[in-house]
Amino acid sequence: MSEFTDMIGSSKPTLVDFFATWCGPCRVQGPILEQVKNAVGDSANVIKVDIDKNQELAQQYRVQSVPTLILFKNGEPVWRTVGVQQAGFLEEKIREHIPTKSDEEFNKKS
Repeated sequence: MSEFTDMIGSSKPTLVDFFATWCGPCRVQGPILEQVKNAVGDSANVIKVDIDKNQELAQQYRVQSVPTLILFKNGEPVWRTVGVQQAGFLEEKIREHIPTKSDEEFNKKS
């Protein structure tokens, strides 16, 4: 749980896929997330959370359907959707939240 908290607490965007092994659409989403992970590289995290093994997390983030995808930045959810999403769309959402060099310079001055 603390590893999850550390990861979503990062300034690096973290896309979390809340899934279940018995869920057909979740099995479709899996390879798409691998594509996204490869495309964004080290600029973002992409992780999967099995709702049956992590029921507390699923309840905490009000996951009622799977797959539920939540994008976190600095510990806060910044975007959320339910259902299978295509790689290009997910990459675009993640890239919207990747800090730029000017963001990093501004934060150093603040």
